[in-house]
Amino acid sequence: MESESQEQISKTNLKIILVLIISIVIISFLLFRNLIFKSTYLLKSFGELSVDPQIAFTNNKPTFLEFYAEWCEVCKEMAPQVSAFKDEYEKEINFVFLNVDNQKWGKYIQKFDVNGIPQVNLFDEKGNLISTLIGKQDEMKIRESINNLEKEEKPYKESINAEFSTIKKNKNNVVNPRSHG
Repeated sequence: MESESQEQISKTNLKIILVLIISIVIISFLLFRNLIFKSTYLLKSFGELSVDPQIAFTNNKPTFLEFYAEWCEVCKEMAPQVSAFKDEYEKEINFVFLNVDNQKWGKYIQKFDVNGIPQVNLFDEKGNLISTLIGKQDEMKIRESINNLEKEEKPYKESINAEFSTIKKNKNNVVNPRSHG
């Protein structure tokens, strides 16, 4: 008899502990969902907030051109930092974001030899390429490159970090004998 009551108390305690754990997980998810999904949301919004590249290269303002993809982990990691730069500099600089998975940007991907993302190309107000940053970059490196756009003498600089994503081939657009395309 005593053993049955202990067993029932143990089951009740186990249920309480299980409910508490589930509650903590749900509450944590609700509190931290913005942190979890913020970078993905930012990447999706980049394309919508982007200046058209044709306009950017002809409006006599420096241009920050980033090639990215929504699946790119490094791009997601850098998204909050890039968004902060956009907020800070958008009055003086065009911000152009081109998703490498979108076919319509293919000519820019080829023109600027994009094979690793994120890739940031910075142009002066005349459309001259001043620097290329490939892969994960720290805030100071990007800020220094942006500040170099204002200098009179602008020697070209390239910075490649080994932490980047290679572009995936888009197999949906491949034409083969059976694709009728």
